[in-house]
Amino acid sequence: MRAFTLSTYKTPLTESEVPEPVVTEHDVLIRVQAAGLNQLDEKIRVGEFAQILPYTLPITLGHDVAGTVIRVGEAVRGFRPGDEVYSRPSGDHIGAFAERIAVPEADVALKPASITMEEAGSLPLVALTAWQALVEIGDVRPGQKVLIHSGAGGVGSIAIQLAKRLGATVATTASASNADFVRELGADTVIDYRTERFERMLSGFDFVLDGIGGENLDKSLRVLRPGGTAVGIAGPPTPAFAKKAGLNPVLRLAVRALSAKVRRRARRLGVNYEFLFMRASGDQLREIAALVDAGELLPVVGRVFPFDETVEGLASLARGGFRGKAVISNP
Repeated sequence: MRAFTLSTYKTPLTESEVPEPVVTEHDVLIRVQAAGLNQLDEKIRVGEFAQILPYTLPITLGHDVAGTVIRVGEAVRGFRPGDEVYSRPSGDHIGAFAERIAVPEADVALKPASITMEEAGSLPLVALTAWQALVEIGDVRPGQKVLIHSGAGGVGSIAIQLAKRLGATVATTASASNADFVRELGADTVIDYRTERFERMLSGFDFVLDGIGGENLDKSLRVLRPGGTAVGIAGPPTPAFAKKAGLNPVLRLAVRALSAKVRRRARRLGVNYEFLFMRASGDQLREIAALVDAGELLPVVGRVFPFDETVEGLASLARGGFRGKAVISNP
């Protein structure tokens, strides 16, 4: 079957003929009709995770999928051929930049009935990231103050909506051209990151979701109240993440060193810092689908590329210039 694969780090994807997916007894075989394009795919392509999370190359990338079930493994009970589903495949099951993909049943959910395949394909990774940051780690509650960075982006556009549904007051950073857009999503305060300094304008926040890292993360710690929490999705990874990922002792030491500065800074300020590398969850995708079908969560698709233009689609992430997510379509 046709797929777009990575053979060497820091080189473009190439179209290849790859073997059909192996379908085990717990797998669902999906005809890929839409696949989200994520910064995670681009970071893998350039080798950013090669030392911490090495992949065996060549590999088919793609961490979001929406499509139709073709067949199911013998032990699968929750799905049948013809079901329209969506998923963020776990671990070594990634590979949505292909015509077909086999995904563990536990990672799959029926797609929201009220949206298109392209909209469903845009959701799994960013919606799970927002859910796990705000609901699981942050335990965001009504009346709390939440800062979401890059509010017009893939994760930010979903996180703003989810935080508002949880009852929070939401501030976000965005360009002036996106100010009205993020307000429509639910942001109460919009800070132009090009001309304004959020760390001088905000204080006493309960939670920050940061997808930028570096100096931006350091500044984000300063706007938290004592005991508040910042979740980073761009790094640096923490010892807790290294342990959960099962990294060897040498890599655990390296990860500890990478995050030492920000962890010390957080301790001095009396706040918490956690690194989130989201996990796959069909159960959470079912909850997210219910919110979408209830009109409480709106997918944001900024660009759609035909399957033949997958290479160009991934390259577009570096240029930006669109809101929400870019998606590959193969109807």
